[in-house]
This record gives sequence, C-alpha cells and structure tokens, in this order.
Amino acid sequence: MIIGIGTDIIEIARIQKVAQGTTSFLNKAFTEKEQAYFFKKQYKAETIAGIFAAKEAISKAFGTGFRTFSLIDIEILPNTLGKPTATVYNNAKELLQELGAKEIQVSISHCKEYAVAYALIERSE
Repeated sequence: MIIGIGTDIIEIARIQKVAQGTTSFLNKAFTEKEQAYFFKKQYKAETIAGIFAAKEAISKAFGTGFRTFSLIDIEILPNTLGKPTATVYNNAKELLQELGAKEIQVSISHCKEYAVAYALIERSE
C-alpha cells in the first residue's frame, strides 16, 4: 500500500550558486557520507541538486515537509549499480516506522538546467 509520493524539481544553477565557495550549505543539508560522494564526483552541481531534490521529494512523500525532521536526517547515496537509495535517521526514521514502512524508493534525473526527483513510501505487507 502506498503511503505517499513526492516530487521535486530544482534549478541546478541555484544549487551551484548556493554551494559554491561555502561549506555552510553543504554541512546543513548533507551528511558526511553525501559530502564525501560529492567530493568523489568533483562537486558537480547536478549531483548535489539531484540529491537535494530527492530529500525534498521524500519530505513531500511523508506529507510533513521538514517540520519534524531535518535535511540531514535523510541520506541519499547510490548503491553498487548507481541506483539512488535513501536511508533515514533520527526523527525521519521514527516517522517511517510509525507509518509502518521500511523502505523509500527514489528516482533522480537531470538535464542541463534542472534536477528532478521522485520518492515513494510504501507500507510493508
């Protein structure tokens, strides 16, 4: 049973502008593992924007926005095949458990100007 779906689209240039030359945005919005991944990807703005959009999409799938948890309570990293996977911590993990769900499905895509992400939270049967 589907609990919630979410989508987000963001301008890559906007994320590039915010992330360029400062670590405060990265530290506020992304986990250490995500930041290590960005380093590995040479801080490509489309990568950062895609992961940021995925976090926003998940907050919408929860139906709460970021009222009860923070951006760093969600971690988006690729698995060995490159598929984005979501791991939740702290209040986001508690909310997922309260909803009776165990996993969040995420899809990320981008073009030259935009990054888009979709999230699906499904209840375990």
